Amino acid sequence: MSADDWFRTDRLPHIYCTGCGNGTIINCTLEAVDAMGWNKNDTVFISGIGCSSRAPGYIVTDSLHTTHGRALAFATGVKLANPRLHIVVFTGDGDLAAIGGNHFIHACRRNVDMTVVCMNNMIYGMTGGQGSPCTPVGALSTTTPYGMGEPVFDLAELAVTAGANYVARWTSYHVTELTRAIQTGLETPGFSFIEAMVQCPTAYGRRNKLRQVSDMITYLKTHALLMQKKKRMEEEGEPIPPEMFAVGEFTRRSRPALGVPK
Repeated sequence: MSADDWFRTDRLPHIYCTGCGNGTIINCTLEAVDAMGWNKNDTVFISGIGCSSRAPGYIVTDSLHTTHGRALAFATGVKLANPRLHIVVFTGDGDLAAIGGNHFIHACRRNVDMTVVCMNNMIYGMTGGQGSPCTPVGALSTTTPYGMGEPVFDLAELAVTAGANYVARWTSYHVTELTRAIQTGLETPGFSFIEAMVQCPTAYGRRNKLRQVSDMITYLKTHALLMQKKKRMEEEGEPIPPEMFAVGEFTRRSRPALGVPK
C-alpha cells in the first residue's frame, strides 16, 4: 500500500473548514502508518468527538467514533480484546484534556500499547469556539470574551509525568519532524503521545487577529521553541517567554506496557 491507499475517497469532500490543519496531521499520520508496512485489516483508528475526531471517517480501516472524551477507554478495550491489532487514536485538546482528562492520565499510567495523535487547535472548534484547557492566556473565545485567564495545560509534560513511553510535540508547520515523531510512536511499545499544534482559522484565528491561514502557521512557527534551545536557556538562567511552547521529543523509555502481543 501507499499512503494514498489509506484514504476513503468516497467520503470526499471533507467537512473541514478552509485552512484547517487537521488534514495535514492526517496526512502525516498515514505516511507514518504506511512506512510501518501495516495491513489495513490489522489497524484500527479510534476517536471521540470534535473536528479532529472526524478523521477516522476518511480512512479505509475499521474505526470507532466514540463518545466525547472516551476514545482512550474504547481504545483500551479494543487493544485488550485483541492485542495483535495496531491502535491509533485521533483526538483534540478539548476531547482529550477536558472531559477525557482522567482517561488520558490513566491510559498513560497503564502504558497501554497504542499511539495517540492529539490535534491541539487551542479551542473547541466544532462546538462553538469555547475556550479549552489549551487556550493561551489572553486569547479570546466564546467563553473567554475578555481573554483567557487560566494557564495552559501542558499535555506533553502531563503525558511524561503520567508514564507514557514516548512523548513528542510538533506543529502542522513541522511536517517532516511530525511524521518522523508519529512513526517513532508507532514503533514504540506502550503508550505513545504525539501532540500536534494545529491552526484553526475559523474558530480561533478570526477571534485572535489570525484570520489568514498563513498568519496562524506563522504563529505556530514563531512560538515553537526547540527542546534543545529550551534546555540551554534554562541552564543559562534565561527567561522563557510564557507564550512559547516546546517542540521536540520529550521522552522515550521502556516501561512495561499493557496490551503488547506476547
